[in-house]
Amino acid sequence: MANEGRPCPCDIGDRFEYGGLGQEVQVEHIKAYVCKPSCSTDKAVIVIQDIFGWQLPNTRYMVDMLAANGYIAICPDFFVGKEPWKPSDDWSTFESWLKTRNARKTDKEVDVALKYLKEQCGAKKIGVIGFCWGGTVVHHLMLKYLELKAGVSVYGIIKDSDDRYSLLNPTFFIFGEKDVVIALDQVAELEQKLKQHCKVDYVVKVFPGQTHGFVHRKREDINPQDKPYIEEARKDMINWLNKYI
Repeated sequence: MANEGRPCPCDIGDRFEYGGLGQEVQVEHIKAYVCKPSCSTDKAVIVIQDIFGWQLPNTRYMVDMLAANGYIAICPDFFVGKEPWKPSDDWSTFESWLKTRNARKTDKEVDVALKYLKEQCGAKKIGVIGFCWGGTVVHHLMLKYLELKAGVSVYGIIKDSDDRYSLLNPTFFIFGEKDVVIALDQVAELEQKLKQHCKVDYVVKVFPGQTHGFVHRKREDINPQDKPYIEEARKDMINWLNKYI
């Protein structure tokens, strides 16, 4: 994701070699990846992709992790068939590309996912998690969708505006200390504004020494120094959902 104050493309990190345990489905006008837990449940989570799209193996790994923890998990194609960003693409065109994929114009796809989870999966309690571009979407949705009982925004862009802080339900914000995309002063301001305006539970957590993408784009086996933080962040995500969904 690029920071609005200081545009900077993010790095893909480690691309997982992972096939996934779920299946692709057609949900009205969009495709989606869905994975269900072994036991019946009425709890579900919408997973929102980063700039590399809904088919990125790393994101599907996170979907399956949620299912393994007892949630119906769905990752819709929020780009609605448009090409995701590729590391081989010309970064000088990134900002133009990003304008065609507005993180705050995703309500139609969210509505489709919610309808599917309720009508086809029997979900009654639903949360949302998003990474990078998807983290920005989560922040947007938690200002609008009361039915999303909990949100986790993982290194999403921060917008400097007072109308971005009146969250409707509990939201967890995860950032990396060494993230060149999201400056720490912006994270501090987010926390300050939430303290002033937010009436629901929230947490803003910065992980020491971590870079953009560490939660889902770093492999523990080739980044052993980051393993404790990767595991801690993922545990935090699950614990937050367990607490509020």
